[in-house]
Amino acid sequence: MALPRDRNGELSDPRVRRTQAALQRTLIDLVQDRDLSRISVADVAERAGVSRSTFYDHYRDVHELAEAACTAMIDDLIEAIPDPGARDVPDGTTDTLLTFFAHLDEHAGLYRSLLGPQGSARVIDHVRRRATVAAYVGARRAATGKDTPSPADYTAQVPHDVPAAFTAGALIGVAADWLQRGCPRSPAEMAALTWPLLTAPYRGDGRAQA
Repeated sequence: MALPRDRNGELSDPRVRRTQAALQRTLIDLVQDRDLSRISVADVAERAGVSRSTFYDHYRDVHELAEAACTAMIDDLIEAIPDPGARDVPDGTTDTLLTFFAHLDEHAGLYRSLLGPQGSARVIDHVRRRATVAAYVGARRAATGKDTPSPADYTAQVPHDVPAAFTAGALIGVAADWLQRGCPRSPAEMAALTWPLLTAPYRGDGRAQA
């Protein structure tokens, strides 16, 4: 899980990290029973055993907490998904996607609330942008053969990269639709069906044309 950072992007001290982690776990528990839109700051603070003022020391509102909880869990998963435009795709690619969909399935209540019609537009946009950066960074690694900053640490504004935006939008769109339908297919089926679709724009010369 990515370490919590403060609003300036700096790593927090251990006590802050523990409090933020406790608030994130509390929200994850609460969202299993009710929609995100029905969860208040008071609900989270009471369940976590902290005051409301302590909550506001770390997050502006429940949506910012949801954004932190979501990205803290999903950043590493998105980063691990290979670049669909790479010429030499490593073995176990569908296994990585399987892990991605299995994680969504395990926390379906959270992601259904976050990505669904009653969720947060801010959270949806944040996840989409994180996935776009991950796709862009993966493409740079595949094209140059050089290591680059991880998506979680990539703070520069990425250029308008159509293949990266398409890949991110497609992956998040498929995941959101699957969640809203109650996860009718298994994570393994989703991984097997999704990977060929993600690679389709790159077939031919190995890279999609922007």
